[in-house]
Amino acid sequence: MGRSQESFNKKEVRNKKEKKRKEKEKKRLARREDGKDSFDDMIAYVDEYGHIVDAPPDPAEKEEVELDDIIPGVPKRTEEEEIEEIQRKGVVTFFNDSKGFGFIRDMKTQQSVFVHVSNLDEPIKENNMVTFEVEKGPKGPVATKVKLQKK
Repeated sequence: MGRSQESFNKKEVRNKKEKKRKEKEKKRLARREDGKDSFDDMIAYVDEYGHIVDAPPDPAEKEEVELDDIIPGVPKRTEEEEIEEIQRKGVVTFFNDSKGFGFIRDMKTQQSVFVHVSNLDEPIKENNMVTFEVEKGPKGPVATKVKLQKK
């Protein structure tokens, strides 16, 4: 089929593709002339605060660290910290007695935690301060062993 039988739309598409290809070639040649494709332009450095910067670190500002001062690992928790991590405090933001569920706002993380009537040790109402434990449920965190907080 000769080009004389092409529709106007096909000619327009072909012309646009050709124009785009030529522009892309011009940009590639211009980048090659500017020298921006060099490896040195692609290097980034990280400063002591964790920010990405263009300049390499200054060797004069380098701090010497004794090898014996580095303690690998995670610091061990005390028993009080473990109990505090398990027992959480929060405020009941919503509770529906007829349906038997509600939500507690965790004081530490400000996360909303689902609570079911079967996980209550004592009856609760909205705006009550409670202590509870968090377990993983099928749809997210679930409060268990919910008790009214003693003042």
